[in-house]
Amino acid sequence: MKKTFLFYFFSLTTLLSFGQQKQFSLQDFYTYNIALNNKVDTIFKSLTDSERVVQMIITSAGELGNSNKVVKRLVKQNKVGGVIYLKGTKKNHKKLISELNQIAIKNKQLPLLHSMDAEPGLLKGRIKGSQKLPNAIKIKNPKQCDSVVKIINKELLNIGVRQNFAPVVDISPNNEAIKSRSFGNDKNKVIQLSKTFIETSQKEQIIATAKHFPGHGLVKGDTHKQSVYIDGELKELDIYKPLINAGVLSIMVAHITVKNNTKHTTNGLPASCSRNIVTDLLKKELNFKGLIVTDAMNIMKAVTIIKDAPLQAAKAGCDMILMPINETSTRNQILKEMQINKDFKQQVYQSIKKIIRLKVCLGLL
Repeated sequence: MKKTFLFYFFSLTTLLSFGQQKQFSLQDFYTYNIALNNKVDTIFKSLTDSERVVQMIITSAGELGNSNKVVKRLVKQNKVGGVIYLKGTKKNHKKLISELNQIAIKNKQLPLLHSMDAEPGLLKGRIKGSQKLPNAIKIKNPKQCDSVVKIINKELLNIGVRQNFAPVVDISPNNEAIKSRSFGNDKNKVIQLSKTFIETSQKEQIIATAKHFPGHGLVKGDTHKQSVYIDGELKELDIYKPLINAGVLSIMVAHITVKNNTKHTTNGLPASCSRNIVTDLLKKELNFKGLIVTDAMNIMKAVTIIKDAPLQAAKAGCDMILMPINETSTRNQILKEMQINKDFKQQVYQSIKKIIRLKVCLGLL
Protein backbone atom coordinates (compact mmCIF):
# COMPACT_ATOMS: atom_id res chain seq x y z
CA MET A 1 0.00 0.00 0.00
CA LYS A 2 2.82 2.36 0.97
CA LYS A 3 4.77 1.71 -2.26
CA THR A 4 1.67 2.16 -4.43
CA PHE A 5 0.88 5.47 -2.74
CA LEU A 6 4.46 6.70 -3.03
CA PHE A 7 4.66 5.70 -6.68
CA TYR A 8 1.74 7.92 -7.51
CA PHE A 9 3.01 10.53 -5.07
CA PHE A 10 6.18 10.81 -7.19
CA SER A 11 4.12 11.55 -10.29
CA LEU A 12 1.81 13.99 -8.53
CA THR A 13 4.53 15.94 -6.74
CA THR A 14 6.58 16.10 -9.92
CA LEU A 15 3.67 17.70 -11.72
CA LEU A 16 2.63 20.03 -8.91
CA SER A 17 6.04 21.04 -7.55
CA PHE A 18 7.97 21.30 -10.78
CA GLY A 19 5.26 22.65 -13.02
CA GLN A 20 5.69 21.20 -16.48
CA GLN A 21 7.92 18.31 -15.37
CA LYS A 22 11.28 20.07 -15.37
CA GLN A 23 13.75 18.06 -17.41
CA PHE A 24 17.31 17.87 -16.19
CA SER A 25 20.43 16.74 -18.03
CA LEU A 26 23.83 15.39 -17.05
CA GLN A 27 25.13 18.96 -17.23
CA ASP A 28 22.98 19.69 -14.15
CA PHE A 29 24.60 17.02 -11.96
CA TYR A 30 27.34 19.20 -10.46
CA THR A 31 25.29 22.40 -10.35
CA TYR A 32 23.38 23.69 -7.33
CA ASN A 33 19.73 23.41 -8.30
CA ILE A 34 16.96 23.62 -5.68
CA ALA A 35 14.39 21.82 -7.83
CA LEU A 36 16.83 19.00 -8.56
CA ASN A 37 17.87 18.76 -4.90
CA ASN A 38 14.24 18.59 -3.79
CA LYS A 39 13.39 15.92 -6.33
CA VAL A 40 16.31 13.74 -5.23
CA ASP A 41 15.41 14.18 -1.54
CA THR A 42 11.76 13.34 -2.18
CA ILE A 43 12.62 10.13 -3.97
CA PHE A 44 15.28 9.17 -1.40
CA LYS A 45 12.94 9.68 1.58
CA SER A 46 10.27 7.46 0.01
CA LEU A 47 12.55 4.41 -0.01
CA THR A 48 13.37 1.85 2.66
CA ASP A 49 17.03 1.23 3.47
CA SER A 50 16.90 -2.03 1.50
CA GLU A 51 15.48 -0.22 -1.53
CA ARG A 52 18.22 2.37 -1.18
CA VAL A 53 21.16 -0.01 -0.83
CA VAL A 54 20.31 -2.07 -3.92
CA GLN A 55 20.85 1.06 -6.03
CA MET A 56 24.59 0.50 -5.42
CA ILE A 57 24.59 -3.06 -6.78
CA ILE A 58 25.17 -3.76 -10.48
CA THR A 59 24.65 -7.26 -11.83
CA SER A 60 25.77 -8.63 -15.19
CA ALA A 61 23.89 -9.88 -18.24
CA GLY A 62 24.65 -11.06 -21.75
CA GLU A 63 26.44 -14.15 -23.00
CA LEU A 64 29.31 -13.69 -20.51
CA GLY A 65 27.11 -12.57 -17.62
CA ASN A 66 24.27 -14.02 -15.61
CA SER A 67 21.48 -15.80 -17.44
CA ASN A 68 18.41 -13.79 -18.40
CA LYS A 69 16.44 -15.83 -15.89
CA VAL A 70 18.75 -14.88 -13.03
CA VAL A 71 18.85 -11.20 -13.99
CA LYS A 72 15.06 -11.00 -14.28
CA ARG A 73 14.70 -12.63 -10.86
CA LEU A 74 17.13 -10.15 -9.29
CA VAL A 75 15.25 -7.22 -10.79
CA LYS A 76 11.86 -8.63 -9.82
CA GLN A 77 13.08 -9.08 -6.23
CA ASN A 78 14.47 -5.54 -6.28
CA LYS A 79 18.04 -6.59 -5.46
CA VAL A 80 19.94 -4.52 -8.03
CA GLY A 81 20.00 -0.94 -9.22
CA GLY A 82 21.55 -1.59 -12.59
CA VAL A 83 22.88 -4.09 -15.10
CA ILE A 84 26.09 -4.27 -17.14
CA TYR A 85 25.89 -6.04 -20.52
CA LEU A 86 28.98 -8.06 -21.39
CA LYS A 87 28.31 -9.62 -24.81
CA GLY A 88 25.35 -10.14 -27.09
CA THR A 89 23.52 -9.06 -30.22
CA LYS A 90 21.75 -5.73 -30.56
CA LYS A 91 18.42 -7.54 -30.73
CA ASN A 92 19.00 -9.58 -27.56
CA HIS A 93 20.39 -6.65 -25.55
CA LYS A 94 17.51 -4.39 -26.57
CA LYS A 95 14.90 -7.06 -25.83
CA LEU A 96 16.29 -7.84 -22.37
CA ILE A 97 16.66 -4.17 -21.43
CA SER A 98 13.05 -3.54 -22.43
CA GLU A 99 11.85 -6.55 -20.42
CA LEU A 100 13.83 -5.53 -17.33
CA ASN A 101 12.51 -1.97 -17.54
CA GLN A 102 8.96 -3.30 -17.70
CA ILE A 103 9.56 -5.47 -14.62
CA ALA A 104 10.81 -2.43 -12.68
CA ILE A 105 7.81 -0.36 -13.79
CA LYS A 106 5.35 -3.12 -12.94
CA ASN A 107 6.86 -3.50 -9.44
CA LYS A 108 6.97 0.30 -8.94
CA GLN A 109 10.74 0.27 -8.44
CA LEU A 110 13.28 2.91 -9.35
CA PRO A 111 14.40 2.56 -12.97
CA LEU A 112 17.52 0.57 -13.72
CA LEU A 113 20.79 2.10 -14.91
CA HIS A 114 22.04 0.02 -17.85
CA SER A 115 25.79 0.06 -18.52
CA MET A 116 28.49 -1.41 -20.75
CA ASP A 117 32.28 -1.44 -21.27
CA ALA A 118 31.85 0.25 -24.64
CA GLU A 119 35.47 1.14 -25.28
CA PRO A 120 36.23 1.72 -28.98
CA GLY A 121 38.06 -1.59 -29.40
CA LEU A 122 35.56 -3.56 -27.30
CA LEU A 123 32.28 -2.31 -28.81
CA LYS A 124 32.18 -4.92 -31.58
CA GLY A 125 32.39 -7.70 -29.00
CA ARG A 126 29.95 -6.13 -26.56
CA ILE A 127 27.32 -5.44 -29.23
CA LYS A 128 27.64 -8.01 -31.99
CA GLY A 129 26.64 -6.47 -35.30
CA SER A 130 27.77 -2.99 -34.35
CA GLN A 131 30.26 -1.01 -36.42
CA LYS A 132 33.90 -2.00 -36.01
CA LEU A 133 35.91 0.84 -34.52
CA PRO A 134 39.67 1.38 -34.13
CA ASN A 135 41.34 0.48 -30.86
CA ALA A 136 41.92 3.50 -28.65
CA ILE A 137 45.66 3.40 -29.39
CA LYS A 138 44.85 4.12 -33.07
CA ILE A 139 42.85 7.28 -32.33
CA LYS A 140 45.12 10.20 -33.15
CA ASN A 141 43.27 13.46 -32.48
CA PRO A 142 40.15 14.97 -30.84
CA LYS A 143 38.22 15.17 -34.11
CA GLN A 144 38.65 11.44 -34.75
CA CYS A 145 37.86 10.69 -31.10
CA ASP A 146 34.67 12.76 -31.26
CA SER A 147 33.52 10.85 -34.35
CA VAL A 148 34.23 7.48 -32.74
CA VAL A 149 32.41 8.39 -29.52
CA LYS A 150 29.35 9.59 -31.42
CA ILE A 151 29.12 6.18 -33.09
CA ILE A 152 29.43 4.49 -29.68
CA ASN A 153 26.77 6.77 -28.20
CA LYS A 154 24.37 6.00 -31.04
CA GLU A 155 24.76 2.26 -30.50
CA LEU A 156 24.30 2.56 -26.72
CA LEU A 157 21.27 4.84 -26.90
CA ASN A 158 19.67 2.56 -29.47
CA ILE A 159 19.61 -0.38 -27.05
CA GLY A 160 19.01 1.65 -23.89
CA VAL A 161 22.47 1.80 -22.24
CA ARG A 162 23.15 5.08 -20.45
CA GLN A 163 26.46 4.50 -18.64
CA ASN A 164 29.70 3.72 -20.43
CA PHE A 165 32.61 2.33 -18.42
CA ALA A 166 35.04 4.15 -20.69
CA PRO A 167 37.43 5.75 -21.52
CA VAL A 168 40.56 3.95 -20.38
CA VAL A 169 42.84 6.80 -19.24
CA ASP A 170 45.88 4.68 -18.32
CA ILE A 171 49.00 5.97 -20.04
CA SER A 172 50.69 2.79 -21.23
CA PRO A 173 49.60 0.54 -24.11
CA ASN A 174 52.16 -2.08 -23.09
CA ASN A 175 50.63 -3.38 -19.86
CA GLU A 176 49.28 -6.93 -20.10
CA ALA A 177 45.75 -5.91 -19.13
CA ILE A 178 45.58 -2.60 -21.01
CA LYS A 179 47.46 -3.07 -24.29
CA SER A 180 45.70 -1.23 -27.15
CA ARG A 181 42.80 -0.08 -24.94
CA SER A 182 44.87 2.95 -23.92
CA PHE A 183 45.25 6.20 -25.90
CA GLY A 184 49.03 5.73 -25.59
CA ASN A 185 51.97 6.62 -23.36
CA ASP A 186 51.95 10.39 -23.97
CA LYS A 187 50.24 11.83 -20.89
CA ASN A 188 49.13 15.03 -22.62
CA LYS A 189 47.57 13.09 -25.49
CA VAL A 190 45.79 10.77 -23.08
CA ILE A 191 44.32 13.76 -21.22
CA GLN A 192 43.30 15.51 -24.44
CA LEU A 193 41.55 12.51 -25.98
CA SER A 194 40.01 11.42 -22.68
CA LYS A 195 38.48 14.88 -22.27
CA THR A 196 36.97 14.64 -25.74
CA PHE A 197 35.61 11.16 -25.04
CA ILE A 198 34.04 12.32 -21.76
CA GLU A 199 32.58 15.57 -23.07
CA THR A 200 31.09 13.99 -26.21
CA SER A 201 29.58 11.13 -24.19
CA GLN A 202 28.02 13.30 -21.51
CA LYS A 203 26.76 15.93 -23.95
CA GLU A 204 24.71 13.14 -25.52
CA GLN A 205 23.40 11.90 -22.15
CA ILE A 206 25.79 8.98 -21.69
CA ILE A 207 27.68 8.84 -18.37
CA ALA A 208 31.41 8.51 -19.07
CA THR A 209 33.74 6.66 -16.69
CA ALA A 210 37.47 7.33 -16.41
CA LYS A 211 39.38 4.17 -15.53
CA HIS A 212 41.38 2.55 -13.91
CA PHE A 213 42.10 4.74 -10.87
CA PRO A 214 44.72 5.38 -9.53
CA GLY A 215 46.44 4.15 -12.71
CA HIS A 216 46.85 0.74 -14.35
CA GLY A 217 49.26 1.63 -17.11
CA LEU A 218 52.54 1.39 -15.26
CA VAL A 219 51.94 -1.75 -13.20
CA LYS A 220 53.13 -5.26 -13.91
CA GLY A 221 50.63 -8.04 -14.43
CA ASP A 222 46.89 -8.27 -14.85
CA THR A 223 44.36 -7.94 -12.00
CA HIS A 224 42.16 -10.49 -13.81
CA LYS A 225 44.82 -13.09 -12.95
CA GLN A 226 46.71 -11.89 -9.86
CA SER A 227 47.38 -9.08 -7.45
CA VAL A 228 49.47 -6.33 -9.05
CA TYR A 229 51.24 -3.39 -7.49
CA ILE A 230 52.05 0.24 -7.94
CA ASP A 231 55.50 0.38 -6.39
CA GLY A 232 56.07 3.86 -4.99
CA GLU A 233 54.84 7.03 -6.68
CA LEU A 234 51.38 7.23 -8.28
CA LYS A 235 52.71 8.38 -11.65
CA GLU A 236 49.33 8.44 -13.41
CA LEU A 237 47.51 10.52 -10.82
CA ASP A 238 47.97 13.79 -12.70
CA ILE A 239 45.77 12.48 -15.50
CA TYR A 240 42.70 12.52 -13.27
CA LYS A 241 42.88 16.11 -12.07
CA PRO A 242 42.05 17.73 -15.44
CA LEU A 243 39.39 15.09 -16.14
CA ILE A 244 37.69 15.84 -12.81
CA ASN A 245 37.88 19.56 -13.60
CA ALA A 246 36.33 18.79 -17.01
CA GLY A 247 33.29 17.26 -15.28
CA VAL A 248 33.70 13.50 -15.64
CA LEU A 249 30.74 11.96 -13.83
CA SER A 250 32.15 8.56 -12.94
CA ILE A 251 35.54 7.05 -12.07
CA MET A 252 36.30 3.33 -11.84
CA VAL A 253 38.73 2.18 -9.15
CA ALA A 254 41.03 -0.72 -9.99
CA HIS A 255 41.98 -3.73 -7.85
CA ILE A 256 45.59 -2.53 -7.62
CA THR A 257 47.69 -2.60 -4.47
CA VAL A 258 49.91 0.39 -3.66
CA LYS A 259 53.11 -0.25 -1.71
CA ASN A 260 56.24 1.73 -0.77
CA ASN A 261 54.14 4.89 -0.69
CA THR A 262 53.66 6.24 2.84
CA LYS A 263 50.84 8.61 1.96
CA HIS A 264 48.85 6.43 -0.41
CA THR A 265 49.54 2.90 0.80
CA THR A 266 46.66 0.43 0.57
CA ASN A 267 48.07 -1.74 3.37
CA GLY A 268 47.87 -4.88 1.26
CA LEU A 269 44.31 -4.29 0.04
CA PRO A 270 43.33 -3.60 -3.57
CA ALA A 271 42.71 0.13 -4.19
CA SER A 272 38.99 -0.57 -4.64
CA CYS A 273 38.80 -1.70 -1.00
CA SER A 274 41.13 0.96 0.41
CA ARG A 275 39.62 3.95 2.18
CA ASN A 276 42.98 5.66 1.84
CA ILE A 277 42.60 5.59 -1.96
CA VAL A 278 38.84 5.94 -2.48
CA THR A 279 37.92 8.45 0.22
CA ASP A 280 41.12 10.18 1.30
CA LEU A 281 42.71 10.49 -2.14
CA LEU A 282 39.92 10.51 -4.72
CA LYS A 283 37.14 12.18 -2.74
CA LYS A 284 39.05 14.49 -0.42
CA GLU A 285 42.41 15.26 -2.03
CA LEU A 286 41.20 15.32 -5.66
CA ASN A 287 37.75 16.64 -4.65
CA PHE A 288 35.83 14.22 -6.86
CA LYS A 289 32.08 14.53 -6.24
CA GLY A 290 30.82 12.11 -8.87
CA LEU A 291 30.09 8.40 -8.88
CA ILE A 292 32.86 6.00 -7.83
CA VAL A 293 32.47 2.47 -9.17
CA THR A 294 34.56 -0.62 -8.49
CA ASP A 295 36.05 -2.70 -11.24
CA ALA A 296 34.37 -6.12 -11.60
CA MET A 297 34.24 -7.90 -8.25
CA ASN A 298 33.53 -11.44 -9.43
CA ILE A 299 36.18 -12.41 -11.97
CA MET A 300 39.41 -10.69 -10.92
CA LYS A 301 41.60 -12.76 -8.65
CA ALA A 302 43.14 -9.64 -7.11
CA VAL A 303 39.83 -8.95 -5.30
CA THR A 304 38.09 -12.34 -5.07
CA ILE A 305 40.72 -13.40 -2.54
CA ILE A 306 39.62 -10.57 -0.19
CA LYS A 307 37.04 -11.56 2.44
CA ASP A 308 33.75 -9.64 2.08
CA ALA A 309 35.27 -7.57 -0.73
CA PRO A 310 32.01 -5.84 -1.80
CA LEU A 311 31.41 -4.64 1.76
CA GLN A 312 35.03 -3.53 2.05
CA ALA A 313 34.65 -1.56 -1.19
CA ALA A 314 31.52 0.15 0.12
CA LYS A 315 33.27 0.96 3.42
CA ALA A 316 36.19 2.37 1.43
CA GLY A 317 33.78 4.85 -0.14
CA CYS A 318 32.76 3.27 -3.45
CA ASP A 319 29.25 4.24 -4.56
CA MET A 320 28.61 1.41 -6.98
CA ILE A 321 29.59 -2.26 -6.56
CA LEU A 322 30.08 -3.81 -9.98
CA MET A 323 29.31 -7.50 -10.46
CA PRO A 324 29.59 -8.85 -6.90
CA ILE A 325 29.67 -12.63 -6.68
CA ASN A 326 26.43 -12.62 -4.70
CA GLU A 327 24.07 -9.65 -4.99
CA THR A 328 21.83 -10.70 -2.11
CA SER A 329 24.73 -11.22 0.28
CA THR A 330 26.21 -7.85 -0.73
CA ARG A 331 22.95 -6.09 0.06
CA ASN A 332 22.57 -7.86 3.38
CA GLN A 333 26.15 -7.18 4.48
CA ILE A 334 25.85 -3.46 3.72
CA LEU A 335 22.51 -3.25 5.55
CA LYS A 336 23.97 -5.05 8.57
CA GLU A 337 26.96 -2.71 8.71
CA MET A 338 24.65 0.30 8.47
CA GLN A 339 22.84 -0.85 11.62
CA ILE A 340 26.02 -0.79 13.72
CA ASN A 341 27.99 2.00 12.04
CA LYS A 342 26.25 5.38 11.86
CA ASP A 343 29.04 7.04 9.89
CA PHE A 344 28.93 4.27 7.30
CA LYS A 345 25.14 4.61 7.10
CA GLN A 346 25.41 8.31 6.30
CA GLN A 347 28.11 7.58 3.72
CA VAL A 348 25.86 5.01 2.03
CA TYR A 349 23.04 7.55 2.01
CA GLN A 350 25.27 10.00 0.14
CA SER A 351 26.11 7.29 -2.40
CA ILE A 352 22.43 6.56 -2.96
CA LYS A 353 21.60 10.24 -3.43
CA LYS A 354 24.33 10.53 -6.08
CA ILE A 355 22.91 7.55 -7.96
CA ILE A 356 19.36 8.91 -7.74
CA ARG A 357 20.60 12.31 -8.89
CA LEU A 358 22.24 10.75 -11.94
CA LYS A 359 19.06 8.84 -12.77
CA VAL A 360 17.07 12.07 -12.54
CA CYS A 361 19.62 13.89 -14.72
CA LEU A 362 19.36 11.09 -17.30
CA GLY A 363 15.59 11.58 -17.43
CA LEU A 364 14.95 8.11 -16.02
CA LEU A 365 13.09 9.55 -13.03
